Amino acid sequence: QVQLTESGGGLVQAGGSLSLSCAASGRTFTSIVMGWFRQAPGKEREFVAAISRLGTNTYYTDSVKGRFTISRDNAKNTVNLQMNSLKPEDTAVYYCAAGRRFVLAANEYDYWGQGIQVTVSS
Repeated sequence: QVQLTESGGGLVQAGGSLSLSCAASGRTFTSIVMGWFRQAPGKEREFVAAISRLGTNTYYTDSVKGRFTISRDNAKNTVNLQMNSLKPEDTAVYYCAAGRRFVLAANEYDYWGQGIQVTVSS
């Protein structure tokens, strides 16, 4: 079992920045791949970013490349998502997820946080 708790969401104006953090517990952190997903109202949950177990590999969906950065601190069992140059279309509930494979598909992730709201105003 892995427990995930997100923090750091909120309301920001377009062009601004937010940093999300996810704290993990319950399993050796370096044994799990971490990802961020988001779900906007009326839309399906979509992949945002993923980071490999040791943080050596990252992957982003095209719409956030160059604006978002995923990182992890294996000493603190946390994964972060730094979001810069935010756009109104980034508005969504953001979810932290843990899995066994470095993949994009949500159904490959076994554990999920409760989600945190990010709202970008125009």
